Amino acid sequence: MQSLGKRINGGLYVERIVMVIALLCAAAWQPVVGQSFTVKDLGTLPHGVFSVARGVNDRGQVVGDSATNFFSQPHAFLFDNGAMADLGTLPGADFSEALGINKHGQIVGFSGATAQFEFAVLIDDGVMAKLPPPPGAANNNNQGLAINDRGQVVGVSGALRAFLFEHGVAVDLGTLPGGTSSRAAAINDSGQIVGQSTTTSGQTHAFLDENGVMTDLGTLPGGTFSSATGINKHGHIVGKANTASGAMHAFLYQNGVMTDLGTLPGDTSSQAAAINDRGQIVGTSLANLTPHAFLFDNGVMIGLPTLPGGNFSEANAINNRGQVVGDSSSAASPFSHATLWTPAH
Repeated sequence: MQSLGKRINGGLYVERIVMVIALLCAAAWQPVVGQSFTVKDLGTLPHGVFSVARGVNDRGQVVGDSATNFFSQPHAFLFDNGAMADLGTLPGADFSEALGINKHGQIVGFSGATAQFEFAVLIDDGVMAKLPPPPGAANNNNQGLAINDRGQVVGVSGALRAFLFEHGVAVDLGTLPGGTSSRAAAINDSGQIVGQSTTTSGQTHAFLDENGVMTDLGTLPGGTFSSATGINKHGHIVGKANTASGAMHAFLYQNGVMTDLGTLPGDTSSQAAAINDRGQIVGTSLANLTPHAFLFDNGVMIGLPTLPGGNFSEANAINNRGQVVGDSSSAASPFSHATLWTPAH
């Protein structure tokens, strides 16, 4: 499943609106261990209806995007010290999204204009700068997707190829053997990169890129698809893959083995979004159209509570303090708001 905040036609959150309408008739879902977490609604930018948190660092700074005027084009935001700040857009652009933040407060994402262009951006000290594409790639339709504490950025270029940006230069990471497209989704502080790439057979498989060598991580038994979305300092990798039955399930890859993490009870599919250095994994489990944020810890998947009265949620990132960010609906608003889950201890 794509993110609830997926933009349609250059920034319109049509998918989110359609999903909300369908979910208004659904009964509220009760999390397994709601009492173990405090849940905070981070709100929206002024006059916005919805927002989604996509990244959090160990200082508790949160980034994401929010509508700025009802269902207007989203703007990237930084939530820090109890306040949400609008990070704006590139000159001439009308939308932006922030997808990751490192311990130094450097933020990565993209900004563009509807149906015209989209540039990978790095925001440092409040200044948004466009990142150059890899040599030979178009100068538009690039997205910065993740950043590590060394300031290395990964993402996908307009040529639909994974790239690494460091020392002022973007490099095309290529594909798995025989593939034609790839996407880099995460990078740890050792420079290990994970994502997805097509293969000779045309299937899409998760990959690990280490020291310039891209390795196929394979699939779950009987499956044909996999995509890696997160990696921690130990090289443990998470993502999503289909099973022999065709159902999409979250996975953990470590010691050369891809393990199916299953779903929350009663759900039919799941996907992992991120893993911290303690091995805690977050993501989203689904029953039909209804998404439920989860935490996978010590071999057990548990549901994270929604905002009060909410009936759907999504977890997108986790820091090493165990703080989780994503979005949730609530009784106050059927449209999801950026959400912060903090362990009660």
